[in-house]
Order: sequence, then structure tokens, then C-alpha cells
Amino acid sequence: MVLKEVMHLVDKGEMLPLMEEFYTIQGEGFHKGTAAYFVRIGGCDVGCHWCDVKESWNAETHPPTKISKIVANAANYSDTIVVTGGEPLTWDMKPLTVALKEKGLKTHVETSGAYRLTGVWDWICLSPKKNKLPVGEVYNKADELKVIVYNKHDLIFAEEQAEKVGENCILYLQPEWSVRDKVTPLIVDYVMKNPKWKVSLQTHKYLNIP
Repeated sequence: MVLKEVMHLVDKGEMLPLMEEFYTIQGEGFHKGTAAYFVRIGGCDVGCHWCDVKESWNAETHPPTKISKIVANAANYSDTIVVTGGEPLTWDMKPLTVALKEKGLKTHVETSGAYRLTGVWDWICLSPKKNKLPVGEVYNKADELKVIVYNKHDLIFAEEQAEKVGENCILYLQPEWSVRDKVTPLIVDYVMKNPKWKVSLQTHKYLNIP
């Protein structure tokens, strides 16, 4: 397949820059502790300095892969598919999610919301970032809001973001892993004073699994 044709299929969402895919236990947020198949899509320009998957940023380093192959692999492992990144909404997610739904699979996405919401989703985890805020309808569509806390100022940001989501959106504060010993007590104290929030931990890292 020639490069021009590949890029056309990527632009249409019929091929995606696949970084990795794996079956594991969801470690964060509402569905923590449940089995899921993760599809990590390359490409992200949000640029969080504490990102623990910086190798996902450059989409050109990850091979464009036909969504039919991604779907076939996913269907072998789980009925819940989590699409993450990178920033998956960099690309058109409709073809992938429609194909997953045709297999009877549940579709979850983890996104910063920095790009227009595309795709058919059963669950949307919105994790907004200060340097590239969410756009469009993702605030109203989000099932959970997960704010990463690196310092106390992130709690102010969290409240600003919480005002924009729907009333049924579940609110989470999650310590950034590299400073967890410092910020976890801060989060615990904040949640006890503001019980609309819940604590989210990266339990997969404590379990030493992907």
C-alpha cells in the first residue's frame, strides 16, 4: 500500500497509528479492578510534562494499522475495550468504535478532550489538561472526570472543570505518580472536606501490571 493511500485511510479513521494493545486490569477510575483490553493509539500534542507514556506522542513512530485487525485482536480477549493514547481523539474514532460495537463489545475512551469528540462510546473518561483544554460536547458527554493532581493548584483547576460537566458525571482526583507521596494526603484531606469528589489511584502500578 503506497504512503498516500495509507495516510488517506488514517485521515478517515480506517487505519490508526497503533502503539500497543494488551489485556489487563483497569487500574483507574470507576471501572478499576475490572478486566479490559486496552488499545493505545499514538499521537498527542497536549504535552503534559509528567506524562508516563511520552513515547506515544509521535504518531509517526507507530505503524498505521487497519481497524479490522485491531477489532479482531480485541474480540479475542474481552468484551470491554478501552481506547487510550496518546490522545485518541486526534483521529476519527467512529470507524473503530462502530466496528467494535458490531462485535457486541463495550467501548470506553480515555481522553483529554482536546479534540472534537468522535466515536460511539459506552463510557467516556475525561481527563482535562491545563495546556490544552477540552473542546465541544465532551464535557456534557463525560461519564467521569478524572483530574490529575501534581500540586495544590490543580485542585482549583479541578473545581473549574467540575463546573462544566454534567450533573451525573463522577468526579475523581488522582495523584500524579511521581509525586504521589506528597499529594495523596492533600487529596485525601480535600475529598473528606468536599465529598462530591472521589480518590482515584493508579492501582495497576501498585499491582505491577500494565
